Amino acid sequence: MAFDEVLAERIRDQLGDVDGVTGKRMFGGITFLVHGNMAAGVMGDDLIVRLGAPAVAPALAEPGTRVFDFTGRPMRNWIVVDGARLDDEDLARWLRAGVDFAGSLPPKQHEEKGGRDRPGHRRPHRSRLHKDL
Repeated sequence: MAFDEVLAERIRDQLGDVDGVTGKRMFGGITFLVHGNMAAGVMGDDLIVRLGAPAVAPALAEPGTRVFDFTGRPMRNWIVVDGARLDDEDLARWLRAGVDFAGSLPPKQHEEKGGRDRPGHRRPHRSRLHKDL
């Protein structure tokens, strides 16, 4: 799935000075994380925002919002905001809400990537069936 690069660039511009923000391609779009916790993203032409549970119902009462059901089941604490309705002020408000929530969570510990010499690392068993995968 392609995503709206213009909306992604607008988000990058607004989040450029926020400490700990990184971008990552995910869900066929792009997400923006605060210290490893997802805050917001772009899927298709729309903005997705992660909110705390108390903020979801009031957010869904606003025009142009809906439940985020990427997998066919609603994703808890996520909403979708119609990208066509997002002026700079609205975008900033939604991003602030997502960044504030993600920033309230403990930073994610990044798993150290390494080879077989890493303590506790076991090479996964691979059958002949999966040899060429």
